[in-house]
Amino acid sequence: MTLMRLQRAMARAGFGSRRGAEELIRAGRVRVNGAVAELGMSADPERDVILIGSRRVVPARAEWVALHKPLGYVVSRRDPRGRPTVFELVPPVRGLTYVGRLDVMTSGLLLLTTDGEAAHRLMHPRFAVERTYQAVVHGMRGADIRRALARPVVLEGRAVRLLRVRVEAARGNSSQLTLVLAEGRYRVVRRLCERLGLKVERLIRLSYGPIRLGTLKPGEWRKLSGAEVRAVGTTTGKASGHAA
Repeated sequence: MTLMRLQRAMARAGFGSRRGAEELIRAGRVRVNGAVAELGMSADPERDVILIGSRRVVPARAEWVALHKPLGYVVSRRDPRGRPTVFELVPPVRGLTYVGRLDVMTSGLLLLTTDGEAAHRLMHPRFAVERTYQAVVHGMRGADIRRALARPVVLEGRAVRLLRVRVEAARGNSSQLTLVLAEGRYRVVRRLCERLGLKVERLIRLSYGPIRLGTLKPGEWRKLSGAEVRAVGTTTGKASGHAA
């Protein structure tokens, strides 16, 4: 059951803007389960019968997009500094929002969806959804990094929820870290590395929950498959919408 403000349900189903939907409600043109709707009402568009005149409000299918965010792109609709944004790379879908921000110098998997509830659950600490990152760092020998990461790393008085770590040699004196975290605090991987005295040369997100970056090249995107959307629903305990 997904209760939401009536005007939001109408807007998400393609019946104009929320403000336009409010005007229709005020004009008495909207009925919910046979009763004239009032402003401030909530409804479940999948179970309740919402009519605008004789037209029924049918929930739009959720859109899910996986993007390989390139370096230099901002995860925002607009940037006051004029930098390119990720929304310039994906289809212009109404209501599309991102799942878990990546900073401008981090690349990799970025999920975008019109399913706001699923996005919230994927990001909420209570669901502890796994994220996998790969970082190339320098400033400490690989063996010392392993020892440091074997102990809790505390940021802002709270230990980072680091589930698994792999440390491998990279070019020169660098090391490649593969980190699996069950949290998404702001710039958490970069701040973890800074706490250990490591300089991050490159950082990429490889997966978010059950969805993997795979073979997507920087700037490329794809729609999630039906199986992937169902896997997201299983991860968050929510029966998510169909892939478009």
